[in-house]
Amino acid sequence: HWGLLKNKRQQLVVGLVLTILLGAVFMVLQVYEYAHAYSELGLTLGAGAYGGTFFITIGFHGMHVTLGIIMLSTILGRCAKGHFSAHDHFGFEAVAWYWHFVDVVWLFVFVFVYWL
Repeated sequence: HWGLLKNKRQQLVVGLVLTILLGAVFMVLQVYEYAHAYSELGLTLGAGAYGGTFFITIGFHGMHVTLGIIMLSTILGRCAKGHFSAHDHFGFEAVAWYWHFVDVVWLFVFVFVYWL
């Protein structure tokens, strides 16, 4: 976002690429955890309240992270083509708000699923 506001397109693009890569790494780890819980720990949707809570909560969050990665990738393409300026970038802001919302939700999901 700072790269966009300072008219530094390279900083903007690098920041978006890193954000997308970190989101993808997060999803790979989530898929691994999902598969591990199901196949090696025997955790299923029918394994009681925790099983249902785990798979639905983590799966729903993963779906939103995947959607965020798709939206960020689209915005990356638009930024690389110069579609936004320091004064005209609502599409970029909307995707950034969505991504930050998904980040904050993860804090609650993490506490609810893993600590409680």
